[in-house]
Amino acid sequence: MRVTLADPSALIPGFEQAHREQSALYPYRPVEWQPVHTVYVPADRFDAGTTREWGDAALELFRRHLPEGDLATILETTSGVSLDSGEDAAGAVHGRVAAKLAREPVEDLRIDFEDGYGTRPGEEDGHASSAAKAVAAMHAAGTLPRRWGLRVKSFADGDPVRAVRTLDGFLTGVVDRAGHLPEGFVVTFPKVLMRDYLYQFADCLDALEDGLGLGRGTLRFEIQVEAPQTVLFLDAGLVTSLRGRLAAAHFGVFDYTASCALPPHEQRLDHPACDHARHVMQTVFAGTGVELSDGSLAASPASDGRGDVLDLWRRHAELVGHSLTHGFYQGWDMHPSHLVSRYAAVYAFHLSRYGEYAHRVRAWEERRDAGEGVMDEPATVRTMAAALRRADLALGTGPAEPPA
Repeated sequence: MRVTLADPSALIPGFEQAHREQSALYPYRPVEWQPVHTVYVPADRFDAGTTREWGDAALELFRRHLPEGDLATILETTSGVSLDSGEDAAGAVHGRVAAKLAREPVEDLRIDFEDGYGTRPGEEDGHASSAAKAVAAMHAAGTLPRRWGLRVKSFADGDPVRAVRTLDGFLTGVVDRAGHLPEGFVVTFPKVLMRDYLYQFADCLDALEDGLGLGRGTLRFEIQVEAPQTVLFLDAGLVTSLRGRLAAAHFGVFDYTASCALPPHEQRLDHPACDHARHVMQTVFAGTGVELSDGSLAASPASDGRGDVLDLWRRHAELVGHSLTHGFYQGWDMHPSHLVSRYAAVYAFHLSRYGEYAHRVRAWEERRDAGEGVMDEPATVRTMAAALRRADLALGTGPAEPPA
């Protein structure tokens, strides 16, 4: 017998507050464009022509060592990727890589004032100023990547003033020369060993916005997860407690594996210890809108010889594939040669399942059997639809891709 309740809401006091908190922590967001990589360039080696020089160097290696028929040789160990569908698939990937390197070789640029730069007490102010001048020139020329910024020194090093001074000088220089802060800026905050450093840095960004006349929340940052201590204090509450300033979490493979006391030959992106850290990041930030990025391969071709270049591409493509299959759609690239294997692995990954996913999503929408024994759950269909959207954006078939 049904019991009639005069006021069912009386049984669930506090629901409205809990639901508001849920909406704040886990807002629905459609899949948006995210760069497939971040290119790190030491500040003392950066100028307005750097990204084009990277693209030209990558394109030269690509044309010299990777004819279309050999593309599968660098993808043979890449997880989740198959070019078995024939020459059309290989040709599609090959053509897209060539066009990308010529048109937009770098999607996300980070000017590095930390590990790649070192300690230069008498030079850092000057390099911050020259980097700002180069960024303003790139913006004026239309060559500034869609995402860009700098990596400051870590508060964990004991000198937060140096980090903030460089950020202040750089931002002031960019705004003075460009007349405003161009779209796409983000700052990388490394080696966060104490949770308090995040709030202290956010307060510094408040002050910088006031000083530069920027709207509140304009300056956002990405945290680098580079130590087990950092993994222990990650939680979704950071998104709201940092007032929306946390844009992304990037994994730092070499500092992390060193902190875990792994032997040098095991300091690699596909080590199980790294998988654990990434899965914690993934769990903590799922549904929050915080982007995730994997780390890097600290290697370049041993020589310009074809064998050495292909070996490098195979290993890098393997690591990119490992990241992609674990749901990390962005990583770091540290050398121009990495651009070739990055784009080849990313494009092959998205193209290899695109037709299958599109067929299954259409079958679900039309309420018909997808065939081949597949019985898709709604969550799976939503995931496939998101994968198709992500593929469109990465492949350049979505609206976020700049015109050729």
